[in-house]
Amino acid sequence: MDVKPAALSTGSVGSLGELLVEFVCTERDGRNRRAATYMGPFPSGAPAIFIDQAARIGARAIFAGAVGDDAFGQVLCERLASAGVSRDLVRTVAGVPTGTAFVSYNSDGSRDFVFNIARSAAARFPAGAEAVEAVCGFGADVFHISGSTLGDPSMAKAALEICRGLHAAGVEISFDPNIRKELLADPAYMETVTALLGLAAYVLPSSEDAEVLFPGESFADFAPRLHAGGARCVVLKRGAQGCIGSDPSGAVEALAGHAVEVVDPTGAGDCFCATFVALTVSGRFGFRDALARANAAGALAVGRIGPMEGNSTLAEIEAFLESRR
Repeated sequence: MDVKPAALSTGSVGSLGELLVEFVCTERDGRNRRAATYMGPFPSGAPAIFIDQAARIGARAIFAGAVGDDAFGQVLCERLASAGVSRDLVRTVAGVPTGTAFVSYNSDGSRDFVFNIARSAAARFPAGAEAVEAVCGFGADVFHISGSTLGDPSMAKAALEICRGLHAAGVEISFDPNIRKELLADPAYMETVTALLGLAAYVLPSSEDAEVLFPGESFADFAPRLHAGGARCVVLKRGAQGCIGSDPSGAVEALAGHAVEVVDPTGAGDCFCATFVALTVSGRFGFRDALARANAAGALAVGRIGPMEGNSTLAEIEAFLESRR
């Protein structure tokens, strides 16, 4: 898929956060605790998956991140370049390794990760006024944050500062909470999540996120409250069960999922978010049509090993939907 997409959209999308290479264990149930063969390096990082997908379906895209001056950094830079993502805000940091993730899958569908983010180049993305001015200068309509970036306090602080600056400058914020349950005991973590929910025009939780953020509430309960707080679009990602979304008028659309073989679920939610946001800001798709294509992008994403390897172009999404009619 190393082909730059045609210019299908006038929408411009930005994101920031961890750039990682990922290694996938070829054996199940080892939990990264026993010797095994791993496949990789696969380009990864939730916000990186998002921006790659947004670019591949036609958005002008810019990313703020950092890699080490090593082979893994080259893997990531080449991947972003192949999709057409602007790397004006991607730093190469000498003497520090590129971020890594090791994932082991279990028979019950769960995953175990070992990350090197905070002590890698991944945590050193451009921040503050430099990032805000560059994203505004690029003409971004929407700027996306994944909750995966909030696990490190310094990264969370920088991300929130950038989002506040962009919000004040009129750039809409997209937020995928991507809740990390192991961090819930940290008050600062939830304070950052709550602050981003208050800034976001696009709120895109998963069912698991909603259980934490809105315990005991249905979509019909929490979506109107998010709209009242400033959200234009609220979408609940339900995995194999599809999605439910509320448009700027409050009208609700629910779509069933697609029955597909799940080879590797990592990145499916990021592909969903990127497709929905990029197609919405392009002005070429209505709310339901954007949701339908986001749903399809998520289904396509799980069909290949590697967190970005199932990313798709708009033409591939349309072909998938046509095959399902």
